[in-house]
Amino acid sequence: MEIAHSLQQTRSSYIREILSAATDKNVISLAGGLPDEQTFPIALMQPTLEKLAHMPEIFQYGATAGYEPLINYLHERYQLPDTHTAMICTGSQQGLDLIARAYFNPQDTIAMEAPSYLGAMQVFNLVQANIVTVPQTEEGPDVALLEQCFQQQQPKAFYAVPDFHNPTGVCWSLSVRQQVAALCCQYNVVLIEDAPYRELRFSGEALPLVSDFCPNHSIVLRSFSKIASPGLRIGVVTGKRSDLDPLIKVKQGADLHSSVPMQALLLGLLQHPDFDQHLAQIRNLYQSRYDCLYTALRQQLPESCHLKPIDGGMFIWLSLPDCDTFALAKTMLAQGVAVVPSPVFYPDAALSPAALRLNFTNATPSELTEAVKRLVDGLKAYLD
Repeated sequence: MEIAHSLQQTRSSYIREILSAATDKNVISLAGGLPDEQTFPIALMQPTLEKLAHMPEIFQYGATAGYEPLINYLHERYQLPDTHTAMICTGSQQGLDLIARAYFNPQDTIAMEAPSYLGAMQVFNLVQANIVTVPQTEEGPDVALLEQCFQQQQPKAFYAVPDFHNPTGVCWSLSVRQQVAALCCQYNVVLIEDAPYRELRFSGEALPLVSDFCPNHSIVLRSFSKIASPGLRIGVVTGKRSDLDPLIKVKQGADLHSSVPMQALLLGLLQHPDFDQHLAQIRNLYQSRYDCLYTALRQQLPESCHLKPIDGGMFIWLSLPDCDTFALAKTMLAQGVAVVPSPVFYPDAALSPAALRLNFTNATPSELTEAVKRLVDGLKAYLD
Protein backbone atom coordinates (compact mmCIF):
# COMPACT_ATOMS: atom_id res chain seq x y z
CA MET A 1 0.00 0.00 0.00
CA GLU A 2 1.37 3.43 -0.91
CA ILE A 3 2.06 5.77 2.00
CA ALA A 4 0.02 8.98 2.04
CA HIS A 5 1.75 11.96 0.43
CA SER A 6 1.40 13.99 3.63
CA LEU A 7 3.28 11.34 5.61
CA GLN A 8 5.99 11.01 2.98
CA GLN A 9 6.71 14.71 3.39
CA THR A 10 6.77 14.62 7.20
CA ARG A 11 10.07 14.19 9.01
CA SER A 12 10.21 11.63 11.79
CA SER A 13 11.03 12.97 15.23
CA TYR A 14 14.80 13.33 15.59
CA ILE A 15 14.31 13.66 19.33
CA ARG A 16 12.38 10.39 19.65
CA GLU A 17 15.08 8.67 17.60
CA ILE A 18 18.04 10.08 19.52
CA LEU A 19 16.42 9.11 22.83
CA SER A 20 16.83 5.46 21.90
CA ALA A 21 20.54 6.04 21.29
CA ALA A 22 20.77 8.00 24.53
CA THR A 23 19.59 5.03 26.59
CA ASP A 24 23.21 3.79 26.56
CA LYS A 25 24.29 3.89 30.21
CA ASN A 26 27.48 5.68 29.16
CA VAL A 27 25.53 8.56 27.57
CA ILE A 28 24.20 11.52 29.57
CA SER A 29 21.10 12.79 27.80
CA LEU A 30 20.37 16.50 27.55
CA ALA A 31 18.21 15.74 24.50
CA GLY A 32 14.65 14.88 25.50
CA GLY A 33 12.17 17.00 27.41
CA LEU A 34 11.72 14.35 30.07
CA PRO A 35 10.49 15.18 33.56
CA ASP A 36 12.39 13.51 36.37
CA GLU A 37 10.68 10.33 37.59
CA GLN A 38 11.19 11.37 41.21
CA THR A 39 8.69 14.17 40.60
CA PHE A 40 5.86 11.76 39.74
CA PRO A 41 3.34 12.20 42.61
CA ILE A 42 2.61 8.52 43.07
CA ALA A 43 2.08 8.86 46.82
CA LEU A 44 -0.47 11.64 46.26
CA MET A 45 -2.29 9.47 43.72
CA GLN A 46 -2.42 6.42 46.00
CA PRO A 47 -5.71 7.33 47.77
CA THR A 48 -7.48 7.82 44.45
CA LEU A 49 -5.96 4.65 43.01
CA GLU A 50 -7.51 2.72 45.88
CA LYS A 51 -10.89 4.40 45.32
CA LEU A 52 -10.94 3.51 41.63
CA ALA A 53 -11.47 -0.16 42.50
CA HIS A 54 -14.87 0.83 43.95
CA MET A 55 -15.92 3.01 41.00
CA PRO A 56 -16.96 0.53 38.26
CA GLU A 57 -18.76 3.29 36.35
CA ILE A 58 -15.48 4.93 35.30
CA PHE A 59 -14.42 1.73 33.52
CA GLN A 60 -17.36 2.06 31.11
CA TYR A 61 -17.29 4.05 27.85
CA GLY A 62 -17.30 7.76 28.60
CA ALA A 63 -18.20 11.10 27.05
CA THR A 64 -15.92 12.18 24.21
CA ALA A 65 -15.40 15.64 25.73
CA GLY A 66 -14.14 14.12 28.96
CA TYR A 67 -14.98 13.00 32.48
CA GLU A 68 -17.58 15.50 33.63
CA PRO A 69 -16.28 16.00 37.21
CA LEU A 70 -12.82 16.77 35.79
CA ILE A 71 -14.27 19.12 33.14
CA ASN A 72 -16.20 21.01 35.83
CA TYR A 73 -13.15 21.22 38.07
CA LEU A 74 -10.95 22.58 35.28
CA HIS A 75 -13.61 25.09 34.23
CA GLU A 76 -13.42 26.57 37.73
CA ARG A 77 -9.63 26.20 38.09
CA TYR A 78 -8.99 28.08 34.86
CA GLN A 79 -11.83 30.57 35.50
CA LEU A 80 -13.25 30.02 32.04
CA PRO A 81 -16.02 32.32 30.80
CA ASP A 82 -19.49 30.82 30.47
CA THR A 83 -19.08 30.80 26.68
CA HIS A 84 -15.94 28.62 26.98
CA THR A 85 -15.42 25.00 27.91
CA ALA A 86 -12.72 22.35 28.31
CA MET A 87 -12.14 19.11 26.41
CA ILE A 88 -9.89 16.32 27.64
CA CYS A 89 -7.46 14.80 25.16
CA THR A 90 -4.84 12.08 25.19
CA GLY A 91 -1.97 14.41 25.96
CA SER A 92 -1.99 17.99 24.67
CA GLN A 93 -0.28 16.64 21.54
CA GLN A 94 -3.58 15.02 20.58
CA GLY A 95 -5.30 18.33 21.19
CA LEU A 96 -3.00 19.93 18.65
CA ASP A 97 -3.72 17.13 16.18
CA LEU A 98 -7.48 17.54 16.66
CA ILE A 99 -7.24 21.29 16.04
CA ALA A 100 -5.24 20.73 12.86
CA ARG A 101 -7.62 18.10 11.50
CA ALA A 102 -10.72 20.10 12.40
CA TYR A 103 -9.62 23.42 10.96
CA PHE A 104 -6.84 23.10 8.37
CA ASN A 105 -7.19 22.15 4.74
CA PRO A 106 -4.18 21.44 2.51
CA GLN A 107 -2.26 24.66 1.81
CA ASP A 108 -4.03 26.65 4.52
CA THR A 109 -1.46 28.93 6.11
CA ILE A 110 -0.39 28.75 9.75
CA ALA A 111 2.18 31.06 11.33
CA MET A 112 4.74 29.90 13.88
CA GLU A 113 7.78 31.29 15.62
CA ALA A 114 11.15 30.21 14.31
CA PRO A 115 12.46 28.09 15.94
CA SER A 116 9.39 26.21 17.13
CA TYR A 117 8.15 22.98 18.67
CA LEU A 118 8.95 19.98 16.46
CA GLY A 119 5.73 18.14 17.36
CA ALA A 120 3.63 21.05 16.13
CA MET A 121 5.45 21.13 12.81
CA GLN A 122 4.82 17.41 12.38
CA VAL A 123 1.09 17.84 13.02
CA PHE A 124 0.76 20.74 10.60
CA ASN A 125 2.75 18.90 7.94
CA LEU A 126 0.42 15.90 8.23
CA VAL A 127 -2.57 18.09 7.29
CA GLN A 128 -0.42 19.63 4.52
CA ALA A 129 -0.65 23.15 5.90
CA ASN A 130 1.56 25.92 4.59
CA ILE A 131 3.85 26.89 7.49
CA VAL A 132 5.23 30.43 7.59
CA THR A 133 7.55 31.62 10.34
CA VAL A 134 8.35 34.76 12.28
CA PRO A 135 11.73 35.23 14.01
CA GLN A 136 11.92 35.30 17.78
CA THR A 137 13.43 37.99 19.99
CA GLU A 138 14.36 37.80 23.67
CA GLU A 139 10.83 39.00 24.54
CA GLY A 140 8.88 36.83 22.11
CA PRO A 141 8.06 37.02 18.40
CA ASP A 142 9.17 40.07 16.42
CA VAL A 143 5.85 41.93 16.58
CA ALA A 144 6.48 44.13 13.54
CA LEU A 145 7.29 41.12 11.38
CA LEU A 146 4.33 39.24 12.85
CA GLU A 147 1.97 42.01 11.74
CA GLN A 148 3.59 41.97 8.31
CA CYS A 149 3.01 38.22 8.20
CA PHE A 150 -0.64 38.63 9.17
CA GLN A 151 -1.12 41.30 6.49
CA GLN A 152 0.66 39.53 3.65
CA GLN A 153 0.22 35.81 4.40
CA GLN A 154 -3.24 35.95 6.01
CA PRO A 155 -2.74 32.84 8.18
CA LYS A 156 -5.71 31.06 9.70
CA ALA A 157 -3.86 30.71 13.01
CA PHE A 158 -0.71 31.59 14.89
CA TYR A 159 0.75 28.72 16.94
CA ALA A 160 2.99 29.76 19.84
CA VAL A 161 4.52 28.64 23.16
CA PRO A 162 4.68 31.93 25.10
CA ASP A 163 5.75 30.51 28.49
CA PHE A 164 9.28 29.02 28.50
CA HIS A 165 9.30 28.31 24.81
CA ASN A 166 10.37 24.97 23.41
CA PRO A 167 13.18 25.00 22.30
CA THR A 168 14.60 28.40 23.36
CA GLY A 169 13.20 28.87 26.89
CA VAL A 170 12.05 32.42 26.02
CA CYS A 171 9.13 33.79 28.03
CA TRP A 172 7.14 36.51 26.27
CA SER A 173 7.02 39.92 27.95
CA LEU A 174 3.69 41.41 29.01
CA SER A 175 3.90 44.00 26.25
CA VAL A 176 4.44 41.40 23.54
CA ARG A 177 1.55 39.31 24.89
CA GLN A 178 -0.78 42.29 24.66
CA GLN A 179 0.43 43.29 21.20
CA VAL A 180 0.13 39.77 19.77
CA ALA A 181 -3.38 39.41 21.19
CA ALA A 182 -4.38 42.73 19.64
CA LEU A 183 -2.99 41.66 16.25
CA CYS A 184 -4.91 38.38 16.39
CA CYS A 185 -8.12 40.30 16.99
CA GLN A 186 -7.34 42.94 14.36
CA TYR A 187 -6.50 40.46 11.59
CA ASN A 188 -8.93 37.71 12.69
CA VAL A 189 -6.16 35.17 13.31
CA VAL A 190 -6.78 32.43 15.86
CA LEU A 191 -4.06 32.12 18.49
CA ILE A 192 -3.22 28.50 19.33
CA GLU A 193 -1.53 28.98 22.69
CA ASP A 194 0.45 25.94 23.85
CA ALA A 195 1.20 26.14 27.58
CA PRO A 196 2.81 22.86 28.73
CA TYR A 197 5.54 24.57 30.77
CA ARG A 198 3.56 27.41 32.35
CA GLU A 199 3.54 25.85 35.84
CA LEU A 200 7.33 25.38 35.77
CA ARG A 201 8.21 29.02 36.52
CA PHE A 202 10.96 29.13 39.14
CA SER A 203 11.78 32.85 39.17
CA GLY A 204 9.95 36.09 38.41
CA GLU A 205 6.25 36.87 38.46
CA ALA A 206 3.70 34.85 36.50
CA LEU A 207 2.23 36.71 33.52
CA PRO A 208 -1.29 36.40 32.10
CA LEU A 209 -1.87 33.97 29.27
CA VAL A 210 -1.79 35.68 25.89
CA SER A 211 -5.27 34.29 25.34
CA ASP A 212 -6.49 36.27 28.35
CA PHE A 213 -6.22 39.34 26.11
CA CYS A 214 -8.04 37.73 23.15
CA PRO A 215 -10.33 35.04 24.63
CA ASN A 216 -12.59 34.92 21.57
CA HIS A 217 -9.68 34.54 19.16
CA SER A 218 -7.78 31.76 20.90
CA ILE A 219 -7.62 28.06 21.73
CA VAL A 220 -5.40 26.99 24.63
CA LEU A 221 -3.56 23.69 25.07
CA ARG A 222 -2.45 22.59 28.52
CA SER A 223 -0.58 19.46 29.61
CA PHE A 224 -0.33 17.49 32.84
CA SER A 225 2.73 15.55 31.65
CA LYS A 226 5.19 17.98 33.23
CA ILE A 227 3.44 18.44 36.58
CA ALA A 228 1.89 14.99 37.10
CA SER A 229 3.12 12.20 34.80
CA PRO A 230 3.60 11.81 31.03
CA GLY A 231 2.28 8.26 31.30
CA LEU A 232 -1.18 9.50 32.31
CA ARG A 233 -1.46 10.94 28.75
CA ILE A 234 -3.92 13.63 29.83
CA GLY A 235 -4.07 17.09 28.31
CA VAL A 236 -6.84 19.66 28.00
CA VAL A 237 -7.99 22.06 25.30
CA THR A 238 -9.97 25.15 26.31
CA GLY A 239 -11.75 27.73 24.18
CA LYS A 240 -15.17 28.82 22.99
CA ARG A 241 -17.72 26.02 22.96
CA SER A 242 -18.37 26.67 19.27
CA ASP A 243 -14.64 26.27 18.54
CA LEU A 244 -14.33 23.02 20.49
CA ASP A 245 -17.41 21.29 19.02
CA PRO A 246 -15.56 20.37 15.77
CA LEU A 247 -12.68 18.95 17.83
CA ILE A 248 -15.09 16.67 19.66
CA LYS A 249 -16.39 15.38 16.34
CA VAL A 250 -12.84 14.57 15.19
CA LYS A 251 -12.01 12.89 18.50
CA GLN A 252 -15.08 10.69 18.21
CA GLY A 253 -13.54 9.20 15.10
CA ALA A 254 -10.03 9.11 16.54
CA ASP A 255 -10.40 7.28 19.86
CA LEU A 256 -13.99 7.78 21.15
CA HIS A 257 -12.62 9.29 24.39
CA SER A 258 -9.50 9.48 26.53
CA SER A 259 -9.06 7.00 29.38
CA VAL A 260 -11.73 7.70 32.00
CA PRO A 261 -9.85 5.99 34.89
CA MET A 262 -6.82 8.18 34.18
CA GLN A 263 -9.02 11.28 34.13
CA ALA A 264 -10.52 10.31 37.50
CA LEU A 265 -7.02 9.69 38.84
CA LEU A 266 -5.88 13.12 37.65
CA LEU A 267 -8.87 14.79 39.29
CA GLY A 268 -8.05 13.16 42.61
CA LEU A 269 -4.45 14.34 42.29
CA LEU A 270 -5.40 17.95 41.46
CA GLN A 271 -7.78 18.02 44.44
CA HIS A 272 -5.22 16.58 46.87
CA PRO A 273 -4.41 19.13 49.62
CA ASP A 274 -0.66 18.62 49.05
CA PHE A 275 -0.71 19.16 45.29
CA ASP A 276 0.47 22.78 45.52
CA GLN A 277 3.38 21.66 47.69
CA HIS A 278 4.16 19.04 45.04
CA LEU A 279 4.33 21.78 42.39
CA ALA A 280 6.67 23.83 44.58
CA GLN A 281 8.97 20.83 44.98
CA ILE A 282 9.13 20.34 41.21
CA ARG A 283 10.01 24.00 40.68
CA ASN A 284 12.70 23.92 43.33
CA LEU A 285 14.24 20.76 41.89
CA TYR A 286 14.29 22.08 38.33
CA GLN A 287 15.65 25.45 39.42
CA SER A 288 18.55 23.76 41.19
CA ARG A 289 19.32 21.72 38.07
CA TYR A 290 19.02 24.72 35.79
CA ASP A 291 21.38 26.68 38.07
CA CYS A 292 23.85 23.81 37.94
CA LEU A 293 23.81 23.54 34.13
CA TYR A 294 23.72 27.27 33.42
CA THR A 295 26.53 28.11 35.85
CA ALA A 296 28.79 25.36 34.54
CA LEU A 297 28.17 26.42 30.95
CA ARG A 298 28.86 30.10 31.71
CA GLN A 299 32.13 29.20 33.37
CA GLN A 300 33.43 26.80 30.74
CA LEU A 301 31.98 27.65 27.31
CA PRO A 302 34.25 29.05 24.59
CA GLU A 303 33.72 32.79 24.05
CA SER A 304 32.18 32.13 20.65
CA CYS A 305 29.22 30.30 22.24
CA HIS A 306 26.32 32.15 23.86
CA LEU A 307 23.32 31.37 26.06
CA LYS A 308 20.62 33.43 27.75
CA PRO A 309 19.22 32.90 31.27
CA ILE A 310 15.65 31.63 31.64
CA ASP A 311 12.98 31.90 34.35
CA GLY A 312 11.47 28.44 34.03
CA GLY A 313 10.64 25.53 31.79
CA MET A 314 12.93 22.68 30.76
CA PHE A 315 15.38 23.97 28.14
CA ILE A 316 18.45 26.13 27.50
CA TRP A 317 19.27 27.31 23.97
CA LEU A 318 22.99 27.36 23.23
CA SER A 319 23.98 29.52 20.24
CA LEU A 320 27.12 28.47 18.36
CA PRO A 321 29.39 29.75 15.59
CA ASP A 322 28.28 28.60 12.15
CA CYS A 323 28.76 24.82 11.86
CA ASP A 324 27.05 21.56 10.89
CA THR A 325 25.06 20.96 14.08
CA PHE A 326 23.88 17.50 13.03
CA ALA A 327 27.51 16.42 12.63
CA LEU A 328 28.30 18.12 15.94
CA ALA A 329 25.47 16.27 17.71
CA LYS A 330 26.77 12.99 16.33
CA THR A 331 30.24 13.84 17.61
CA MET A 332 28.79 14.72 21.01
CA LEU A 333 26.97 11.40 21.18
CA ALA A 334 30.31 9.66 20.66
CA GLN A 335 31.65 11.82 23.52
CA GLY A 336 28.85 10.49 25.76
CA VAL A 337 26.39 13.40 25.77
CA ALA A 338 23.15 13.62 23.76
CA VAL A 339 21.93 17.01 22.49
CA VAL A 340 19.44 18.23 19.89
CA PRO A 341 20.69 20.33 16.93
CA SER A 342 18.82 23.50 15.93
CA PRO A 343 17.68 22.52 12.38
CA VAL A 344 15.18 20.10 13.95
CA PHE A 345 13.15 23.11 15.11
CA TYR A 346 12.84 24.91 11.76
CA PRO A 347 10.48 24.07 8.89
CA ASP A 348 13.36 24.88 6.54
CA ALA A 349 16.45 23.38 8.18
CA ALA A 350 18.74 25.28 5.82
CA LEU A 351 17.65 28.59 7.39
CA SER A 352 18.45 27.63 10.98
CA PRO A 353 21.32 29.32 12.84
CA ALA A 354 23.76 26.99 14.59
CA ALA A 355 22.52 26.13 18.07
CA LEU A 356 21.80 23.23 20.43
CA ARG A 357 18.81 22.63 22.70
CA LEU A 358 19.82 21.36 26.13
CA ASN A 359 17.43 19.83 28.68
CA PHE A 360 18.26 19.97 32.40
CA THR A 361 15.27 18.32 34.11
CA ASN A 362 16.18 14.64 33.80
CA ALA A 363 19.82 14.55 34.88
CA THR A 364 21.33 14.80 38.36
CA PRO A 365 23.70 17.65 39.28
CA SER A 366 26.69 15.34 39.01
CA GLU A 367 25.49 14.17 35.58
CA LEU A 368 24.93 17.75 34.46
CA THR A 369 28.42 18.72 35.60
CA GLU A 370 29.96 15.82 33.70
CA ALA A 371 27.77 16.52 30.67
CA VAL A 372 29.07 20.10 30.50
CA LYS A 373 32.66 18.87 30.66
CA ARG A 374 32.05 16.46 27.78
CA LEU A 375 30.08 19.09 25.87
CA VAL A 376 32.74 21.79 26.24
CA ASP A 377 35.57 19.40 25.36
CA GLY A 378 33.65 18.32 22.27
CA LEU A 379 32.84 21.91 21.26
CA LYS A 380 36.43 23.05 21.58
CA ALA A 381 37.66 20.12 19.50
CA TYR A 382 34.95 20.51 16.85
CA LEU A 383 35.01 24.33 16.53
CA ASP A 384 38.80 24.77 16.50
